[in-house]
Amino acid sequence: MFAEEIRRQAMSAPRAALPDVTAALWKAFAAGAVSEATAEELSGLIEARMALPITRAAAEGPEPLKAAPPRHVGSRPRTDASLERRRRWAASGRLPPALAARFSLAEQAVLALVAAESVRRKDCRLAVGNLAALAGVSETTVRNAIREAVRLGLLTVEERRITGWRNDTNVVRIVSAEWTAWLRLTRKRKEAAAAPVSEGGGCKSAKGTPTEVLSLWIPRPMEPSQRLPKGSERPSTQRAIRNRRGR
Repeated sequence: MFAEEIRRQAMSAPRAALPDVTAALWKAFAAGAVSEATAEELSGLIEARMALPITRAAAEGPEPLKAAPPRHVGSRPRTDASLERRRRWAASGRLPPALAARFSLAEQAVLALVAAESVRRKDCRLAVGNLAALAGVSETTVRNAIREAVRLGLLTVEERRITGWRNDTNVVRIVSAEWTAWLRLTRKRKEAAAAPVSEGGGCKSAKGTPTEVLSLWIPRPMEPSQRLPKGSERPSTQRAIRNRRGR
């Protein structure tokens, strides 16, 4: 059993560890655990492995692991117009920020177009090619965006088969409560911003507060004395006037 262990180490040990295997072999031979014939056989096996040429891979050791290349998300826009459409749809604000952060710019454009169509018709029934053309992305990006949204539980896709070889466009519906509430809130904000401001309401016009500073050094014209209208004097005053006239 000890000889088999030495043989296994001699066959599997790296080149730098073979001298240690040789030392263990001769120690076992000196202790009587390995016979002379077996020791000579194992010694020849170790020397044969030592005589093998050193390859470059063995000298450099195992090759270090390389980082996986980055995955290209989305597609490159073909024209400036498609890039403008993509950015405009992505920046339209039809996705909550927490959900938009899970998708690329091209995928955000696709989902924003789906949301706009859902607000107008309660669901989206546009073809993949139509979505790609309107959002300025490729058809593969459209499929990837919808597939990821379905996986996250944001959308449902209903297939409409006509025959065994023909299908109608899929029906895409938004089922996310967060997304639906965001679209409802956005629609209310747009309606409030578009509502005309009514004029002539019940609010009175405010009168300005006089800001003139009184000064004792500036002479001011005297105001005419405010006398009571004729015939409004007190009874005692009228009686005194009649007495004077009678005299």
